[in-house]
Amino acid sequence: MSRISYETVKPLAAVLVTVMLALLAAGCVSSSPQRAESSNSENAAEFNVQLGIAYLQQGNLTLAQEKLERALEQNSRDPNVHTALGLLNDRLDRTRDADDHFRTALRLAPRDPDVLNNYAVYLCKRGRHDEGVKRFQEVANNRLYRTPEAAYTNAGVCQQSAQRFEAAEQLYRRALAVRPNYAEGAWQLGNLLLQLGRPADAKTHVDSYLANFSASADLLLLGVQASRATGDVRAEERFARRLKVDFADSAQARSLANLPRNPG
Repeated sequence: MSRISYETVKPLAAVLVTVMLALLAAGCVSSSPQRAESSNSENAAEFNVQLGIAYLQQGNLTLAQEKLERALEQNSRDPNVHTALGLLNDRLDRTRDADDHFRTALRLAPRDPDVLNNYAVYLCKRGRHDEGVKRFQEVANNRLYRTPEAAYTNAGVCQQSAQRFEAAEQLYRRALAVRPNYAEGAWQLGNLLLQLGRPADAKTHVDSYLANFSASADLLLLGVQASRATGDVRAEERFARRLKVDFADSAQARSLANLPRNPG
């Protein structure tokens, strides 16, 4: 199974309470009451966005909606507010509302790579693969985005979900060309090769990666699966042993006991 990753909404520059205490401690009184009121409203909106996202991550959709709607009242021009509401409405399966909020966020911050990435994830999740891949390409080409390898990998997952396997493979390789030690991209590529019935290629890929970079539990488990599929018992045991030692408490290590005999 392939996976695609959301960006989190940008962290607060300062928590509202901290800002207010700092102003009081400094004895500052704004020369413009309207400006001070606007600033406080924006800070309050940011604070409620973070609370809303926290509740969303916990699965408490009622409180998430309450905080995010409050944030919208406080600052309707904050792209983070609309991105968070897009995520919430996607979770609630309100696709029209989700799309409206993502589009509003893009209108307010058309070059913000995190906004673009989150909208692209939403588009792919909803089966709008061409639009999603296009947005991911925009993210990857955005100089403000510090991890283009993640955008290429997400685009690959989107293509893979559309059954465009050759395009997906090219995008995973593009991600690794940008950052050769990107474990997520390496896993996605190896997992695709295994799913396409190319276990020998998948095993060679994992061996090559691990010869140069640090292991992850996912990659070691993939090594076990690819080795088993090729009938390489010694390699399978080697990968499994390393997984049990280096990632003893991981879900991947625990899954070894129930691993199917013929993966992919």
